[in-house]
Amino acid sequence: MTPAINMLNKHKIPYEIVEYTHDSSVESYGGEAVEKLGVPAEQVFKTLVVAIDNKELVVAVVPMTAMLNLKLIAKAMGAKKAIMADISAVEKSTGYILGGVSPLGQKKRLKTVIDSSAKHFKQVFVSGGRRGLEISLCPLYLQQFTQGVFANIGCE
Repeated sequence: MTPAINMLNKHKIPYEIVEYTHDSSVESYGGEAVEKLGVPAEQVFKTLVVAIDNKELVVAVVPMTAMLNLKLIAKAMGAKKAIMADISAVEKSTGYILGGVSPLGQKKRLKTVIDSSAKHFKQVFVSGGRRGLEISLCPLYLQQFTQGVFANIGCE
């Protein structure tokens, strides 16, 4: 089990595990998840980590169909600027490797912003903590257990 799954089990949160065989030659982890899960891309969310004002790391959870808007996430966090975080900083702070970063069960809990579009679904898919492992859960549970906020942070 991954830390994300352990956290959900500990708190008795309803979820579903969906696994698929990860192809190491694929560069778009989220795109691979959409293809292999056979669900709408708008319902599969990627976990990205940004550095706001060049210091604090923040998690952004956005649908596969959208690009993260750095200005919008900075605004949502009350910051002036956001940039994509360094891979080594992401892996060190979350405890997950790139392509398997889950918004749940991170080594160091980071502030989290979930794109508002998640609220339109009964279930969303997020990384379960490793490549080829997705968790399907209610977006309100995702928000509750990340202590995140909903905001419009994606653009298509």
